[in-house]
Amino acid sequence: MPTLHLKYGTGTQDVSISDRSLAGILEPNPGQMVGDEVGDEFATIRTALAKPIGTPRLAELVHGRRHVAIVVSDITRPAPTAKMLGPLLDELNQAGIADERIRLVFATGIHRSHTPVEQATLLGTAYRRVRCIDSAGAHGREAGMTLVGRTQRGTPVLVDSVVAEADLRIATGNVEYHYFAGYSGGAKALVPGVCGKTTIEHNHGLMVHPGAAAGHVDDNPVRQDLEEAGAMIGIDFCLNTVLNGKRQVIAAYAGQPNAVLRHAAPTVDATYSVTIPEHADVVVASAGGHPKDINLYQAQKALDNARFAVRPGGTLILVAECSEGFGEPTFEQWMTTASSLEALVSRIQREFVLGGHKAAAIALVLRQMRVFLVSELPDQLVRRMFMEPAPSAQAALDAALNEAGVGASVLAIPNAGSVVPRVS
Repeated sequence: MPTLHLKYGTGTQDVSISDRSLAGILEPNPGQMVGDEVGDEFATIRTALAKPIGTPRLAELVHGRRHVAIVVSDITRPAPTAKMLGPLLDELNQAGIADERIRLVFATGIHRSHTPVEQATLLGTAYRRVRCIDSAGAHGREAGMTLVGRTQRGTPVLVDSVVAEADLRIATGNVEYHYFAGYSGGAKALVPGVCGKTTIEHNHGLMVHPGAAAGHVDDNPVRQDLEEAGAMIGIDFCLNTVLNGKRQVIAAYAGQPNAVLRHAAPTVDATYSVTIPEHADVVVASAGGHPKDINLYQAQKALDNARFAVRPGGTLILVAECSEGFGEPTFEQWMTTASSLEALVSRIQREFVLGGHKAAAIALVLRQMRVFLVSELPDQLVRRMFMEPAPSAQAALDAALNEAGVGASVLAIPNAGSVVPRVS
């Protein structure tokens, strides 16, 4: 009977599954793994910077520029920012751009601001070299934003003024599946990363249209809109990575942001799209631990991915600590005051509200299957959200199998925040 150690916050939840029930463990493709040598990762990043896609090297791009803004991921993302910044800053320094002329801007979207300790942890040695700030849009604020125009789909593009006024804008981040933008990465670092709440609401409102799904790019209205907005802001250069299940850099791409995204996407597909022969009766899914389960707002992505492995009417067990609760006030309000799942779905169809979109996405999953939530959220609160609380992953699995009966099949997804199951 194998025992799995599922990531939960900074710790683990252990769960034992009998050989008779276990239909498989869905992990990233082992063929995409790399060794433990951190030097390999830096070499991969430096090679990408030396051979950019669709743009000259940074040494040429910075000619005549004085003020550089580098947009970096916030604490809710697993991007290896500290690993990327060393080679990136070296490249800029060698081209004549001193650290004093560079600003690091955290792409918070409407997420909360960072503590100094969090900033230092995310940036590594760069924290002591370069001034860093959170995006002006943190907590949903729009002061300190510059309007640069409106997209063809009507999205007003409000961007952090530090980014808007820079001479050179660089996007960084990690590329993985995103449940309605197709993938993270590319222009998404700036839109929605350093944009205002109004921009984000308009762009995310396109998620209800066909094509807005994980793995979709050129037919995806959300992706098309954010790339148009990114072009209006002006993204001069992009550096993206793809990570394996151990959060090691297995690939890096640099250059024009849209081209970078399209070169990275096949690597993500080869690594994280996992084919299964059929749906399972029960799926045990970890969001992947910190920071992917820092709150329910982020852990929802794992729920949305894992649902593809569950048969209609089956059971999904989401293992996500949610140490910071819901993570967004509107999301919390929608989740805790809805009279029914149908009320959530119909509400988002009447009025798209940022935060409410997450609640509606959860409701769509809950209409199809039973969901146990293993978290630090109070049991009464979990029940109010139409989910079932469980004190541990093992307790949830035992309850699910007891109901499903003899012969029930179980799939485990230790990194459901990244892995997307596809039934062959």
